[in-house]
Amino acid sequence: MAWFRNLVKFSSLKSSLRPRTPTTPFPNNLFVSILQFSSQPNPEPARRPASYGLGPTSSKEKPRVVVLGSGWAGCRVMKGLDTEIYDVVCVSPRNHMVFTPLLASTCVGTLEFRSVAEPIARIQPVISRETGSYFFLANCHRIDPDKHVVHCQTVTEGANTLEPWNFEISYDKLIIASGSEPTTFGIHGVEENAFFLREVHHAQEIRRKLLLNLMLSDVPGISEAEKQRLLHCVVVGGGPTGVEFSGELSDFIMRDVHQRYAHVKNYIHVTLIEANEILSSFDDRLRHYATRQLTKSGVRLVRGIVKDVKADRIILTNDTEVPYGLLVWSTGVGPSSFVKSMDVPKSPGGRIGIDEWLRVPSAQDIFAIGDCSGFLESTGKQVLPALAQVAERQGKFLEELLNRIGKAGGGYANGAKDMEFGEPFVYKHMGSMASIGRYKALVDLRQSREAKGFSMAGFTSWIIWRSAYLTRVVSWRNRFYVAINWATTFVFGRDISRI
Repeated sequence: MAWFRNLVKFSSLKSSLRPRTPTTPFPNNLFVSILQFSSQPNPEPARRPASYGLGPTSSKEKPRVVVLGSGWAGCRVMKGLDTEIYDVVCVSPRNHMVFTPLLASTCVGTLEFRSVAEPIARIQPVISRETGSYFFLANCHRIDPDKHVVHCQTVTEGANTLEPWNFEISYDKLIIASGSEPTTFGIHGVEENAFFLREVHHAQEIRRKLLLNLMLSDVPGISEAEKQRLLHCVVVGGGPTGVEFSGELSDFIMRDVHQRYAHVKNYIHVTLIEANEILSSFDDRLRHYATRQLTKSGVRLVRGIVKDVKADRIILTNDTEVPYGLLVWSTGVGPSSFVKSMDVPKSPGGRIGIDEWLRVPSAQDIFAIGDCSGFLESTGKQVLPALAQVAERQGKFLEELLNRIGKAGGGYANGAKDMEFGEPFVYKHMGSMASIGRYKALVDLRQSREAKGFSMAGFTSWIIWRSAYLTRVVSWRNRFYVAINWATTFVFGRDISRI
Protein backbone atom coordinates (compact mmCIF):
# COMPACT_ATOMS: atom_id res chain seq x y z
CA MET A 1 0.00 0.00 0.00
CA ALA A 2 3.03 2.28 -0.42
CA TRP A 3 1.39 3.88 -3.46
CA PHE A 4 -1.66 4.74 -1.35
CA ARG A 5 0.43 6.39 1.41
CA ASN A 6 2.32 8.37 -1.24
CA LEU A 7 -0.99 9.45 -2.76
CA VAL A 8 -2.24 10.70 0.61
CA LYS A 9 1.04 12.54 1.30
CA PHE A 10 0.96 14.14 -2.16
CA SER A 11 -2.65 15.22 -1.76
CA SER A 12 -1.92 16.65 1.71
CA LEU A 13 1.11 18.53 0.41
CA LYS A 14 -0.90 20.05 -2.44
CA SER A 15 -3.65 21.04 -0.03
CA SER A 16 -1.18 22.76 2.32
CA LEU A 17 0.35 24.76 -0.52
CA ARG A 18 -3.01 26.03 -1.84
CA PRO A 19 -4.46 29.30 -0.56
CA ARG A 20 -7.40 28.75 1.74
CA THR A 21 -10.76 29.12 0.07
CA PRO A 22 -14.30 29.05 1.48
CA THR A 23 -15.77 25.62 1.94
CA THR A 24 -17.82 24.43 -1.02
CA PRO A 25 -20.46 21.68 -1.19
CA PHE A 26 -18.19 19.70 -3.54
CA PRO A 27 -15.64 17.09 -2.28
CA ASN A 28 -11.96 18.01 -2.22
CA ASN A 29 -9.29 16.28 -4.31
CA LEU A 30 -8.27 13.86 -1.55
CA PHE A 31 -11.81 12.59 -1.14
CA VAL A 32 -12.17 12.14 -4.91
CA SER A 33 -8.84 10.24 -5.06
CA ILE A 34 -9.84 7.85 -2.27
CA LEU A 35 -13.22 7.22 -3.90
CA GLN A 36 -11.53 6.28 -7.17
CA PHE A 37 -9.64 3.42 -5.47
CA SER A 38 -12.45 2.35 -3.13
CA SER A 39 -14.24 -0.91 -3.75
CA GLN A 40 -17.37 0.42 -2.08
CA PRO A 41 -20.12 1.98 -4.23
CA ASN A 42 -20.18 5.75 -4.35
CA PRO A 43 -22.38 7.32 -1.68
CA GLU A 44 -25.58 9.06 -2.65
CA PRO A 45 -25.05 12.73 -3.48
CA ALA A 46 -26.09 15.17 -0.79
CA ARG A 47 -29.58 16.58 -1.10
CA ARG A 48 -29.68 19.96 -2.74
CA PRO A 49 -31.31 22.97 -1.16
CA ALA A 50 -34.84 23.66 -2.35
CA SER A 51 -33.64 26.45 -4.62
CA TYR A 52 -30.83 28.86 -5.37
CA GLY A 53 -31.08 32.01 -7.39
CA LEU A 54 -30.46 35.70 -7.97
CA GLY A 55 -31.91 37.88 -5.24
CA PRO A 56 -33.45 41.33 -5.57
CA THR A 57 -31.16 44.08 -6.84
CA SER A 58 -29.95 46.80 -4.52
CA SER A 59 -29.69 50.51 -5.22
CA LYS A 60 -25.96 50.03 -5.84
CA GLU A 61 -26.64 47.54 -8.63
CA LYS A 62 -28.14 48.01 -12.07
CA PRO A 63 -31.82 47.13 -12.51
CA ARG A 64 -32.23 43.58 -13.81
CA VAL A 65 -34.22 42.77 -16.94
CA VAL A 66 -35.12 39.09 -17.23
CA VAL A 67 -36.01 37.80 -20.71
CA LEU A 68 -37.82 34.48 -21.04
CA GLY A 69 -37.06 33.06 -24.48
CA SER A 70 -34.48 33.36 -27.25
CA GLY A 71 -36.64 33.76 -30.33
CA TRP A 72 -37.07 36.74 -32.63
CA ALA A 73 -38.77 38.92 -30.01
CA GLY A 74 -36.54 38.11 -27.06
CA CYS A 75 -33.29 38.42 -29.01
CA ARG A 76 -34.31 41.72 -30.60
CA VAL A 77 -35.07 43.32 -27.24
CA MET A 78 -31.86 41.93 -25.70
CA LYS A 79 -29.77 43.22 -28.58
CA GLY A 80 -30.94 46.80 -28.14
CA LEU A 81 -31.12 47.13 -24.35
CA ASP A 82 -28.77 49.74 -22.93
CA THR A 83 -26.39 47.64 -20.84
CA GLU A 84 -25.04 50.77 -19.14
CA ILE A 85 -28.47 50.98 -17.49
CA TYR A 86 -29.55 47.34 -17.13
CA ASP A 87 -28.19 43.93 -16.29
CA VAL A 88 -29.64 41.36 -18.70
CA VAL A 89 -30.57 37.80 -17.77
CA CYS A 90 -31.91 35.40 -20.40
CA VAL A 91 -33.66 32.14 -19.53
CA SER A 92 -34.26 29.78 -22.44
CA PRO A 93 -34.10 26.05 -23.25
CA ARG A 94 -31.77 26.84 -26.18
CA ASN A 95 -28.65 29.00 -26.26
CA HIS A 96 -29.17 30.36 -29.76
CA MET A 97 -31.67 32.11 -31.97
CA VAL A 98 -33.00 30.27 -35.03
CA PHE A 99 -33.34 32.20 -38.29
CA THR A 100 -36.59 30.41 -39.13
CA PRO A 101 -37.15 31.71 -42.71
CA LEU A 102 -34.17 29.63 -43.88
CA LEU A 103 -34.75 26.60 -41.67
CA ALA A 104 -36.43 24.57 -44.44
CA SER A 105 -33.25 24.86 -46.53
CA THR A 106 -31.24 23.00 -43.89
CA CYS A 107 -33.48 19.90 -44.12
CA VAL A 108 -32.16 18.97 -47.57
CA GLY A 109 -28.58 20.24 -47.30
CA THR A 110 -28.96 23.57 -49.11
CA LEU A 111 -27.67 25.23 -45.94
CA GLU A 112 -25.76 23.87 -42.97
CA PHE A 113 -27.44 23.98 -39.58
CA ARG A 114 -24.96 26.43 -38.05
CA SER A 115 -25.86 28.95 -40.75
CA VAL A 116 -29.31 29.51 -39.23
CA ALA A 117 -28.30 29.40 -35.53
CA GLU A 118 -26.98 32.55 -33.87
CA PRO A 119 -25.52 32.16 -30.33
CA ILE A 120 -27.12 34.38 -27.69
CA ALA A 121 -23.69 35.53 -26.52
CA ARG A 122 -23.07 37.06 -29.95
CA ILE A 123 -26.41 38.84 -29.97
CA GLN A 124 -25.85 40.35 -26.51
CA PRO A 125 -22.17 40.01 -25.52
CA VAL A 126 -22.63 41.28 -21.93
CA ILE A 127 -24.28 37.97 -21.06
CA SER A 128 -20.92 36.24 -21.32
CA ARG A 129 -18.66 38.93 -19.86
CA GLU A 130 -20.49 41.10 -17.29
CA THR A 131 -20.87 39.91 -13.70
CA GLY A 132 -24.53 40.88 -13.37
CA SER A 133 -25.71 39.46 -16.72
CA TYR A 134 -26.27 35.77 -17.38
CA PHE A 135 -27.71 33.17 -19.70
CA PHE A 136 -29.40 30.16 -18.07
CA LEU A 137 -30.26 27.03 -20.03
CA ALA A 138 -33.58 26.46 -18.32
CA ASN A 139 -37.34 26.72 -18.55
CA CYS A 140 -39.48 29.08 -16.50
CA HIS A 141 -42.38 27.17 -14.99
CA ARG A 142 -43.92 29.79 -12.69
CA ILE A 143 -44.02 33.56 -12.20
CA ASP A 144 -44.73 35.30 -8.90
CA PRO A 145 -45.66 38.87 -9.91
CA ASP A 146 -46.19 40.04 -6.32
CA LYS A 147 -42.63 39.13 -5.29
CA HIS A 148 -41.12 39.91 -8.72
CA VAL A 149 -39.66 36.40 -8.96
CA VAL A 150 -39.55 33.77 -11.71
CA HIS A 151 -39.15 30.09 -10.81
CA CYS A 152 -37.00 28.12 -13.25
CA GLN A 153 -35.75 24.58 -13.81
CA THR A 154 -32.64 23.61 -15.72
CA VAL A 155 -32.88 21.71 -19.00
CA THR A 156 -31.62 18.13 -18.89
CA GLU A 157 -31.13 15.65 -21.70
CA GLY A 158 -30.84 11.89 -21.55
CA ALA A 159 -31.20 9.35 -18.76
CA ASN A 160 -27.72 9.71 -17.25
CA THR A 161 -27.70 13.46 -16.67
CA LEU A 162 -28.08 15.36 -13.43
CA GLU A 163 -31.50 15.87 -11.95
CA PRO A 164 -33.12 19.18 -12.90
CA TRP A 165 -32.00 22.06 -10.72
CA ASN A 166 -34.63 24.50 -9.44
CA PHE A 167 -33.72 28.13 -8.92
CA GLU A 168 -35.30 31.57 -8.65
CA ILE A 169 -34.51 34.90 -10.26
CA SER A 170 -35.73 38.23 -8.96
CA TYR A 171 -36.47 40.76 -11.67
CA ASP A 172 -37.05 44.47 -11.94
CA LYS A 173 -38.54 44.16 -15.42
CA LEU A 174 -39.73 40.87 -16.90
CA ILE A 175 -40.16 40.23 -20.64
CA ILE A 176 -42.07 37.09 -21.57
CA ALA A 177 -41.01 36.07 -25.08
CA SER A 178 -41.39 32.32 -24.72
CA GLY A 179 -42.92 31.76 -28.15
CA SER A 180 -45.56 29.22 -29.08
CA GLU A 181 -46.03 25.53 -29.82
CA PRO A 182 -47.11 23.70 -32.99
CA THR A 183 -50.86 23.25 -33.28
CA THR A 184 -52.02 19.63 -33.60
CA PHE A 185 -55.79 20.27 -33.13
CA GLY A 186 -55.85 17.28 -30.79
CA ILE A 187 -55.45 14.84 -33.70
CA HIS A 188 -54.36 11.44 -32.50
CA GLY A 189 -50.84 10.34 -33.46
CA VAL A 190 -49.42 13.70 -34.56
CA GLU A 191 -47.05 14.13 -31.62
CA GLU A 192 -45.79 10.56 -31.89
CA ASN A 193 -45.33 10.23 -35.65
CA ALA A 194 -44.95 13.64 -37.30
CA PHE A 195 -41.97 15.97 -37.50
CA PHE A 196 -42.37 19.68 -36.79
CA LEU A 197 -40.18 22.36 -38.34
CA ARG A 198 -39.48 25.07 -35.77
CA GLU A 199 -36.09 24.27 -34.28
CA VAL A 200 -32.68 23.25 -35.61
CA HIS A 201 -33.02 19.80 -34.07
CA HIS A 202 -36.32 19.37 -35.96
CA ALA A 203 -34.49 20.03 -39.24
CA GLN A 204 -31.74 17.60 -38.24
CA GLU A 205 -34.28 14.87 -37.51
CA ILE A 206 -36.07 15.46 -40.82
CA ARG A 207 -32.82 15.31 -42.76
CA ARG A 208 -31.71 12.08 -41.07
CA LYS A 209 -35.10 10.46 -41.65
CA LEU A 210 -35.21 11.51 -45.31
CA LEU A 211 -31.74 10.17 -46.05
CA LEU A 212 -32.39 6.98 -44.07
CA ASN A 213 -35.50 6.27 -46.13
CA LEU A 214 -33.58 6.89 -49.36
CA MET A 215 -30.91 4.38 -48.37
CA LEU A 216 -33.33 1.78 -46.99
CA SER A 217 -35.40 1.85 -50.15
CA ASP A 218 -32.35 0.71 -52.14
CA VAL A 219 -31.82 -2.43 -50.04
CA PRO A 220 -32.49 -5.74 -51.88
CA GLY A 221 -35.73 -7.42 -50.89
CA ILE A 222 -37.78 -4.28 -50.24
CA SER A 223 -41.19 -4.68 -51.86
CA GLU A 224 -42.50 -2.19 -54.39
CA ALA A 225 -45.27 -1.07 -52.03
CA GLU A 226 -42.85 -0.54 -49.15
CA LYS A 227 -40.42 1.32 -51.40
CA GLN A 228 -43.18 3.68 -52.50
CA ARG A 229 -44.24 4.25 -48.88
CA LEU A 230 -40.70 4.94 -47.66
CA LEU A 231 -40.14 7.51 -50.40
CA HIS A 232 -43.48 9.28 -50.02
CA CYS A 233 -42.96 12.60 -48.22
CA VAL A 234 -46.17 14.14 -46.90
CA VAL A 235 -46.42 17.76 -45.74
CA VAL A 236 -49.55 18.79 -43.83
CA GLY A 237 -50.21 22.54 -43.88
CA GLY A 238 -50.12 24.89 -46.86
CA GLY A 239 -48.73 27.97 -45.16
CA PRO A 240 -45.34 29.52 -45.99
CA THR A 241 -43.43 26.88 -43.97
CA GLY A 242 -45.15 23.93 -45.65
CA VAL A 243 -44.88 25.43 -49.14
CA GLU A 244 -41.21 26.39 -48.76
CA PHE A 245 -40.32 22.96 -47.42
CA SER A 246 -42.20 21.30 -50.30
CA GLY A 247 -40.35 23.51 -52.78
CA GLU A 248 -36.95 22.72 -51.23
CA LEU A 249 -37.77 19.02 -51.20
CA SER A 250 -38.85 19.00 -54.83
CA ASP A 251 -35.60 20.77 -55.80
CA PHE A 252 -33.63 18.19 -53.86
CA ILE A 253 -35.43 15.36 -55.64
CA MET A 254 -35.05 16.80 -59.14
CA ARG A 255 -31.41 17.83 -58.88
CA ASP A 256 -29.77 15.54 -56.32
CA VAL A 257 -31.87 12.39 -55.86
CA HIS A 258 -32.17 11.80 -59.60
CA GLN A 259 -28.36 11.93 -59.90
CA ARG A 260 -27.26 10.11 -56.75
CA TYR A 261 -30.10 7.68 -56.10
CA ALA A 262 -30.86 6.64 -59.65
CA HIS A 263 -32.30 3.26 -58.59
CA VAL A 264 -35.18 4.85 -56.69
CA LYS A 265 -35.60 8.18 -58.44
CA ASN A 266 -38.97 7.20 -59.92
CA TYR A 267 -40.44 6.28 -56.54
CA ILE A 268 -39.87 9.42 -54.48
CA HIS A 269 -42.57 12.06 -54.52
CA VAL A 270 -44.08 14.81 -52.35
CA THR A 271 -47.70 15.41 -51.29
CA LEU A 272 -48.89 18.68 -49.74
CA ILE A 273 -52.19 18.44 -47.85
CA GLU A 274 -54.12 21.61 -47.01
CA ALA A 275 -57.67 22.02 -45.75
CA ASN A 276 -58.30 25.21 -47.76
CA GLU A 277 -56.10 27.24 -50.12
CA ILE A 278 -52.33 27.20 -49.87
CA LEU A 279 -50.71 30.51 -48.86
CA SER A 280 -54.08 31.95 -47.87
CA SER A 281 -52.58 35.30 -46.80
CA PHE A 282 -51.06 35.95 -50.24
CA ASP A 283 -52.59 37.61 -53.29
CA ASP A 284 -54.87 35.36 -55.37
CA ARG A 285 -52.65 35.69 -58.43
CA LEU A 286 -49.60 34.61 -56.41
CA ARG A 287 -51.45 31.63 -54.94
CA HIS A 288 -52.42 30.38 -58.37
CA TYR A 289 -48.87 30.86 -59.59
CA ALA A 290 -47.52 28.88 -56.63
CA THR A 291 -50.02 26.08 -57.30
CA ARG A 292 -48.90 25.79 -60.92
CA GLN A 293 -45.19 25.85 -60.08
CA LEU A 294 -45.46 23.28 -57.31
CA THR A 295 -47.42 20.98 -59.59
CA LYS A 296 -44.75 21.34 -62.29
CA SER A 297 -42.12 20.44 -59.69
CA GLY A 298 -43.90 17.18 -58.96
CA VAL A 299 -45.63 18.18 -55.75
CA ARG A 300 -49.08 16.65 -55.49
CA LEU A 301 -51.59 19.06 -53.91
CA VAL A 302 -54.44 17.48 -51.94
CA ARG A 303 -57.29 19.35 -50.29
CA GLY A 304 -58.35 17.51 -47.18
CA ILE A 305 -58.42 17.35 -43.39
CA VAL A 306 -56.45 14.83 -41.38
CA LYS A 307 -58.40 12.97 -38.70
CA ASP A 308 -55.84 10.36 -37.58
CA VAL A 309 -52.13 9.68 -37.90
CA LYS A 310 -50.71 6.15 -37.81
CA ALA A 311 -47.06 5.12 -37.80
CA ASP A 312 -47.07 4.49 -41.57
CA ARG A 313 -50.11 6.33 -42.92
CA ILE A 314 -52.50 9.20 -42.31
CA ILE A 315 -56.29 9.01 -42.56
CA LEU A 316 -58.33 11.91 -43.93
CA THR A 317 -61.88 12.79 -42.94
CA ASN A 318 -63.19 11.15 -46.13
CA ASP A 319 -61.47 7.90 -44.99
CA THR A 320 -58.76 8.16 -47.62
CA GLU A 321 -55.53 6.56 -46.41
CA VAL A 322 -52.23 8.14 -47.41
CA PRO A 323 -49.13 6.01 -46.69
CA TYR A 324 -45.95 7.93 -45.92
CA GLY A 325 -42.31 7.48 -45.03
CA LEU A 326 -41.78 11.06 -43.82
CA LEU A 327 -44.51 13.27 -42.35
CA VAL A 328 -43.90 16.98 -41.69
CA TRP A 329 -46.58 18.88 -39.76
CA SER A 330 -46.81 22.66 -40.30
CA THR A 331 -50.38 23.69 -39.54
CA GLY A 332 -49.61 26.79 -37.51
CA VAL A 333 -48.89 27.54 -33.88
CA GLY A 334 -50.79 28.08 -30.65
CA PRO A 335 -50.19 28.96 -26.98
CA SER A 336 -47.62 26.86 -25.13
CA SER A 337 -48.41 24.91 -21.98
CA PHE A 338 -46.53 27.56 -19.96
CA VAL A 339 -48.72 30.34 -21.37
CA LYS A 340 -51.87 28.30 -20.75
CA SER A 341 -50.86 27.80 -17.11
CA MET A 342 -50.47 31.53 -16.42
CA ASP A 343 -53.21 33.13 -14.37
CA VAL A 344 -53.49 36.33 -16.39
CA PRO A 345 -56.15 37.73 -18.73
CA LYS A 346 -55.86 36.14 -22.17
CA SER A 347 -56.38 37.53 -25.63
CA PRO A 348 -58.61 35.82 -28.19
CA GLY A 349 -56.86 32.58 -29.05
CA GLY A 350 -55.45 32.04 -25.56
CA ARG A 351 -52.31 34.18 -25.70
CA ILE A 352 -51.11 36.40 -22.86
CA GLY A 353 -53.20 39.56 -22.94
CA ILE A 354 -51.32 42.83 -23.43
CA ASP A 355 -52.18 46.51 -23.78
CA GLU A 356 -51.00 49.05 -26.36
CA TRP A 357 -47.56 49.31 -24.71
CA LEU A 358 -47.07 45.51 -24.65
CA ARG A 359 -47.61 45.40 -20.87
CA VAL A 360 -49.49 42.68 -19.02
CA PRO A 361 -52.06 44.97 -17.33
CA SER A 362 -52.74 42.66 -14.40
CA ALA A 363 -49.08 42.58 -13.26
CA GLN A 364 -46.59 45.36 -12.59
CA ASP A 365 -43.32 45.41 -14.58
CA ILE A 366 -44.24 42.47 -16.83
CA PHE A 367 -44.26 42.73 -20.63
CA ALA A 368 -45.12 40.06 -23.23
CA ILE A 369 -44.03 40.06 -26.87
CA GLY A 370 -43.93 37.72 -29.83
CA ASP A 371 -46.08 34.66 -30.51
CA CYS A 372 -47.01 34.23 -26.83
CA SER A 373 -48.84 37.58 -26.63
CA GLY A 374 -51.91 39.19 -28.13
CA PHE A 375 -53.85 42.39 -27.66
CA LEU A 376 -56.73 42.23 -25.19
CA GLU A 377 -60.19 42.82 -26.59
CA SER A 378 -60.44 45.99 -24.48
CA THR A 379 -57.72 47.62 -26.59
CA GLY A 380 -59.85 47.39 -29.72
CA LYS A 381 -56.92 45.94 -31.67
CA GLN A 382 -56.76 42.64 -33.51
CA VAL A 383 -54.41 39.90 -32.39
CA LEU A 384 -51.35 40.11 -34.63
CA PRO A 385 -50.24 37.06 -36.63
CA ALA A 386 -47.44 34.83 -35.32
CA LEU A 387 -44.79 36.15 -37.69
CA ALA A 388 -41.10 36.86 -37.25
CA GLN A 389 -41.51 40.47 -38.37
CA VAL A 390 -44.22 41.07 -35.76
CA ALA A 391 -41.98 39.69 -33.01
CA GLU A 392 -38.99 41.71 -34.20
CA ARG A 393 -40.96 44.96 -34.38
CA GLN A 394 -42.36 44.40 -30.90
CA GLY A 395 -38.87 43.69 -29.58
CA LYS A 396 -37.55 46.92 -31.09
CA PHE A 397 -40.41 48.95 -29.61
CA LEU A 398 -39.98 47.45 -26.14
CA GLU A 399 -36.20 47.89 -26.18
CA GLU A 400 -36.64 51.61 -26.87
CA LEU A 401 -39.37 51.89 -24.24
CA LEU A 402 -37.29 50.22 -21.52
CA ASN A 403 -34.27 52.36 -22.36
CA ARG A 404 -36.39 55.49 -21.92
CA ILE A 405 -37.76 54.17 -18.64
CA GLY A 406 -34.26 53.36 -17.39
CA LYS A 407 -32.88 56.80 -18.28
CA ALA A 408 -35.82 58.40 -16.45
CA GLY A 409 -34.99 56.44 -13.29
CA GLY A 410 -37.82 53.92 -13.50
CA GLY A 411 -35.76 50.81 -14.16
CA TYR A 412 -36.12 49.26 -10.71
CA ALA A 413 -39.10 47.20 -9.57
CA ASN A 414 -42.28 49.31 -9.29
CA GLY A 415 -40.28 52.33 -10.43
CA ALA A 416 -42.41 53.09 -13.50
CA LYS A 417 -45.89 53.02 -11.93
CA ASP A 418 -46.75 56.64 -12.60
CA MET A 419 -44.57 57.13 -15.65
CA GLU A 420 -45.90 58.19 -19.05
CA PHE A 421 -44.89 55.66 -21.70
CA GLY A 422 -45.40 57.84 -24.76
CA GLU A 423 -46.76 56.62 -28.07
CA PRO A 424 -48.25 53.10 -28.09
CA PHE A 425 -47.05 50.27 -30.30
CA VAL A 426 -48.32 50.36 -33.89
CA TYR A 427 -47.63 47.51 -36.28
CA LYS A 428 -47.24 48.10 -40.00
CA HIS A 429 -47.00 44.98 -42.12
CA MET A 430 -43.98 45.03 -44.41
CA GLY A 431 -45.17 42.29 -46.76
CA SER A 432 -44.64 38.56 -47.17
CA MET A 433 -42.26 36.38 -49.17
CA ALA A 434 -42.05 32.66 -49.86
CA SER A 435 -39.78 30.45 -51.95
CA ILE A 436 -41.53 27.77 -54.03
CA GLY A 437 -38.50 26.02 -55.57
CA ARG A 438 -36.94 25.94 -59.03
CA TYR A 439 -35.41 29.42 -58.52
CA LYS A 440 -38.83 31.01 -58.08
CA ALA A 441 -40.44 32.87 -55.21
CA LEU A 442 -43.38 35.08 -54.30
CA VAL A 443 -43.18 38.68 -53.05
CA ASP A 444 -46.37 40.27 -51.70
CA LEU A 445 -45.92 43.81 -50.36
CA ARG A 446 -49.56 44.49 -49.51
CA GLN A 447 -50.20 45.61 -45.92
CA SER A 448 -53.18 43.31 -45.56
CA ARG A 449 -55.06 40.69 -47.52
CA GLU A 450 -57.77 43.17 -48.54
CA ALA A 451 -55.40 46.02 -49.37
CA LYS A 452 -53.96 46.80 -52.77
CA GLY A 453 -50.26 46.86 -53.34
CA PHE A 454 -47.26 45.59 -55.24
CA SER A 455 -46.81 41.85 -55.74
CA MET A 456 -44.69 39.76 -58.07
CA ALA A 457 -43.55 36.19 -58.70
CA GLY A 458 -40.81 34.39 -60.60
CA PHE A 459 -37.03 34.46 -60.82
CA THR A 460 -36.71 38.15 -59.95
CA SER A 461 -38.77 37.53 -56.82
CA TRP A 462 -36.42 34.69 -55.93
CA ILE A 463 -33.44 37.08 -56.16
CA ILE A 464 -35.31 39.56 -53.94
CA TRP A 465 -36.19 36.77 -51.49
CA ARG A 466 -32.59 35.62 -51.16
CA SER A 467 -31.20 39.14 -50.96
CA ALA A 468 -33.71 40.21 -48.31
CA TYR A 469 -33.09 37.23 -46.05
CA LEU A 470 -29.33 37.42 -46.51
CA THR A 471 -29.40 40.97 -45.18
CA ARG A 472 -31.72 39.99 -42.31
CA VAL A 473 -29.43 37.24 -40.99
CA VAL A 474 -28.32 38.49 -37.58
CA SER A 475 -24.51 38.51 -37.84
CA TRP A 476 -21.91 38.98 -40.57
CA ARG A 477 -20.52 35.59 -39.64
CA ASN A 478 -23.78 33.83 -40.49
CA ARG A 479 -24.30 35.94 -43.61
CA PHE A 480 -20.94 34.69 -44.79
CA TYR A 481 -21.94 31.09 -43.95
CA VAL A 482 -25.24 31.41 -45.85
CA ALA A 483 -23.63 32.96 -48.93
CA ILE A 484 -20.92 30.29 -49.03
CA ASN A 485 -23.47 27.49 -48.55
CA TRP A 486 -25.61 28.81 -51.40
CA ALA A 487 -22.58 29.06 -53.70
CA THR A 488 -21.35 25.59 -52.75
CA THR A 489 -24.78 24.04 -53.32
CA PHE A 490 -25.10 25.74 -56.71
CA VAL A 491 -21.73 24.41 -57.90
CA PHE A 492 -21.48 21.00 -56.23
CA GLY A 493 -25.05 20.12 -55.26
CA ARG A 494 -26.48 19.47 -51.82
CA ASP A 495 -24.70 17.60 -49.09
CA ILE A 496 -26.35 14.16 -48.71
CA SER A 497 -24.22 12.87 -45.82
CA ARG A 498 -26.28 11.34 -43.04
CA ILE A 499 -24.44 12.56 -39.95
